[in-house]
This record gives sequence, structure tokens and C-alpha cells, in this order.
Amino acid sequence: MVGILSSLGRTMIAGFVLLIAIILLFGSVDLASTAWWSFVFRWLHVSVGVMWIGLLWYFNFVQIPSMPKIADELKPAISKVIAPEALFWFRYSALLTVLTGLIVSYLQGYAHDALLFKEGFTFENPYLAIGLGMWIAIIMAINVWFIIWPNQKKALGIIPIHVEDETEVKAIKANSAKIAMLTSRTNTLLSIPMLYLMVAQQNVGLG
Repeated sequence: MVGILSSLGRTMIAGFVLLIAIILLFGSVDLASTAWWSFVFRWLHVSVGVMWIGLLWYFNFVQIPSMPKIADELKPAISKVIAPEALFWFRYSALLTVLTGLIVSYLQGYAHDALLFKEGFTFENPYLAIGLGMWIAIIMAINVWFIIWPNQKKALGIIPIHVEDETEVKAIKANSAKIAMLTSRTNTLLSIPMLYLMVAQQNVGLG
């Protein structure tokens, strides 16, 4: 057991093996059923969504508030090692959350109605909650890929800044870090109604 838990890869494999065993023992598999595939993608959607929002909240509740408290000589451990790795999983979990969510909505037959608010932007629309939630998630993912990540690459020195003046380079990095932080805070704000809407669709609607 120690050998399994000492490696993240082996731990994940063991987790999937346990899952398969549980499904075979207690569940039912119907590869020809749309409902079964809808369930699989919903599970994937929830799994990658937990990683995405978990990392978003890690950045905002832990890393960003802690950085001013860390000694300058220790900060490179965060900016050069931990942050780039966390940002990798952050942006791809965001992408996969949106993709798996769209697949679930397609398999269940409400993608078109929800995204276009086909039945109206009213409380009588049965897909209003999920439609709003989907659009908020899409906006958040766009923020991740097209605002947060490009600016973090500059702030963390992942890409070169072609300016000779070192003072100007520092100013560009600081401004990029600020833009990334404010956009991340925007996503944290949006995550609260987004999560409510996702849950509300399955339970009580918007009321």
C-alpha cells in the first residue's frame, strides 16, 4: 500500500481500479445507452470541475494572500515551481469542465435550449438555471485561457519580455500579475452563482 501511495500515478491508477471494481460489483454498464454515457460524462464533469474550482479557490484563499508573508528568497519556489504546475492543471481542468459539461447537455438533449435560452429568459424556462450556469462557466474558462494564463506567463517569467530596461520589465510583470489576480478574483466571484445554478437545476430551479 505504501508503494502505491508514494506515487501519484499509482495512486490514481489504484483509484480507477477500485472504481471499476465497484461498478462491476454493484453497478450496471450499458455501453449502448445514452443515459449511461451521460452519467459517465457527468461524473467526469464533476471530477474536473472540483479540480478547477478547487485550484481557483487555492489561488485566491491561500497562494495570493500568503505571497506577501513569504520571504523574498523563498518566493521563487512558488513562482518557478508550484505556480506553473498549478496553472497547468488549472487551465486544463477549466477546459475539460466546459467540454464535459457541453457533452452532458448534448447527450441529455438540452444543450441548444439552455445555451440559447430558447424558452425565454424567464422563470418559466426549465433550463434557465443551467443555461445561466453554463454561460458563466464558459466566461470563466475564457478568462482562464485568454486573460489569466497569458498574463501569468509574463508575471512568472515563463515567456520572455523583450524590453531591455529592467525597471520596465519589472513594471510589466507587476501589471500582468495584477491583471491576472483581478481576473482570478472575478472568476472567484462568478464561481459562487455558477455553482449555485448548477446545483439548482438538479433540485429547485431558481426559486
